[in-house]
Amino acid sequence: MRKEKLADIIKLARRLSISAEGMTLDDIASYMQVSRRTAERVRDVLQDAFPGMEVLTDEQKHRFRLPLSVKDHFINEPTADEMAALRHAQVSLEQQQATGRALLLSSLYQKIESILRRPARARLDPDINALVLAEGDAMQAGPRPTADAALLSTIRHALKAGHALHFTYKSATAAKERTVSPWGLLYGKAYYLVGPMQGVATPVLWRLDRLHDVTEVGPATPPPEDWSLQDFASRSFGVWQNKQYDVALRFSPAAAMDARRFLFHPSQTMTDEDDGSLHVTFTASGLHEMAYHLFTWGKEVTILAPTELRALLLEMCQNVLTANTPQ
Repeated sequence: MRKEKLADIIKLARRLSISAEGMTLDDIASYMQVSRRTAERVRDVLQDAFPGMEVLTDEQKHRFRLPLSVKDHFINEPTADEMAALRHAQVSLEQQQATGRALLLSSLYQKIESILRRPARARLDPDINALVLAEGDAMQAGPRPTADAALLSTIRHALKAGHALHFTYKSATAAKERTVSPWGLLYGKAYYLVGPMQGVATPVLWRLDRLHDVTEVGPATPPPEDWSLQDFASRSFGVWQNKQYDVALRFSPAAAMDARRFLFHPSQTMTDEDDGSLHVTFTASGLHEMAYHLFTWGKEVTILAPTELRALLLEMCQNVLTANTPQ
């Protein structure tokens, strides 16, 4: 199709979308200065491109009209799968007691739902409900993150506005006032604010459930241009940042298939051995968190390096044995 003809068809589509009474085939032929037979072909092209085209009957003549603007026809409606995935993510966060983030997804869902036309909502709702009821998360034991919606909103506003945060940080033994430049948020078993204290260059982690009386104060110190939250987080096996270790693990042939599915660390490499075992290596900090995780693998994992990690796991096993040995 020539570019000029395509442009004419688009102009006609715009005309049909702003016409209250619609256009007959004769109107279309006159508007485009073509024969009636060509007008019929153009109408067929538009009906294929815009399934919502209306056909109005007026004195034994058919009038054609597009009930929406042309741009609305090119914006695809969300699918039931997409809407169900959004709802599922919201419900998952609610179950994790991540109320602040769940509220944001709930608000987004309602906004999308509100702009859907009524026929689309009626068509999608049964499928969305069926998928939401049929999908769920497996129960996992462990701590749940604590962070209320108002606190998250304050932190996000400070991140967008470039403001520092002043708060009282309460640990198990003390409560101290701190002024911190927020550089990011990390989500996990607990939520953490990432940023350096005023006058300090190195960012540290601040648990959100220990932040009290949080207010925005003055300009924050921005992170260096080459600083990345993802790079900062990936230095550790879990959350805590300290000395980096080269870790080498061997998983038995019986556990190799399961271990291959795990992401132990973004820097990991996996090597299959001739006997069916799996060799995993990565570099990270957080030996205590590694030891806690490796404990769950029992006799199926052997720590090849570092010796410090092996000693921690042995100590943990000994403590468990002692605590559960009948007196």
